[in-house]
Amino acid sequence: MRLVCVLIIWMCTWSVAAQDMKNVFLAMPDSLTPLLTKVNKEDCIDFLASSMKAEVKNRFDQTAEMKMLTDDYLQIQMTAKSSLEMKLLPVNDSVKVVCLIKTVCASVCDSEVHFYTSDWSRKLSTTDYWQCPENDAFYLPMDSITEEYTLIRKQADLDLMKMSLSKDDTNLSVVYTTPDFLNEENKKNLLPYLRKESLVYRWENGKFR
Repeated sequence: MRLVCVLIIWMCTWSVAAQDMKNVFLAMPDSLTPLLTKVNKEDCIDFLASSMKAEVKNRFDQTAEMKMLTDDYLQIQMTAKSSLEMKLLPVNDSVKVVCLIKTVCASVCDSEVHFYTSDWSRKLSTTDYWQCPENDAFYLPMDSITEEYTLIRKQADLDLMKMSLSKDDTNLSVVYTTPDFLNEENKKNLLPYLRKESLVYRWENGKFR
C-alpha cells in the first residue's frame, strides 16, 4: 500500500513537471522548430538560467535568441524576421494545452496560432480554443456605408494580424497589421475608420473569449 502511494505521488509530481514550459520546450518536436537543434534549446535555457544573453547559432548559422522563459511562457526570436511564443494554458485542474504563435515579419507582421497537447502527442483544433477575428472587428461602427469607405475597404483586402501572448497573464492580443501593407496615402485614409486599441482575448474555462 505504501509503495502504491509513493508511485501515485511520483506520477503526479512527474505530470506537473512535464507541464512546465522548460520541459515542454525541450520535448518539442523538431518539425515545429526545424531551425533549432536539441543543443540549441538546452543552451538557451542554460544561458537564461545563468542571467546571460540566450543567443545561439541555429542550423543555418543564423542567430536565434530566447527572450523570455517562465514556468508557463516562452518567447524566442527565431530569425531576424520570425519569432515564436508559447503559453501553457489550463483546461482543468490537471490538464494544460500549449498555445503556440508563430509570427513572420516581412514587409508586414502576420501570425499563426496553433494548439497542442502538452506532451506534443496531438495537434488540437484551433477553433475549439479560439476564433480568429474577422476584419470587421477592427473597424469602427458605421451609421452608413459611403463610397469612400467601400473603396478603402476594397484596398485593405488582406487579412493580416499580429498575435501575441502575455507573459504575465493568460491574455492573447491581436493587432490588425493590414494597414501597414498599404501605401502611406491609403493607410492615412484608412486609419480614421479603425479602432485604436488592439483586440484582447481572455482565457476562461478552457477557451479564449
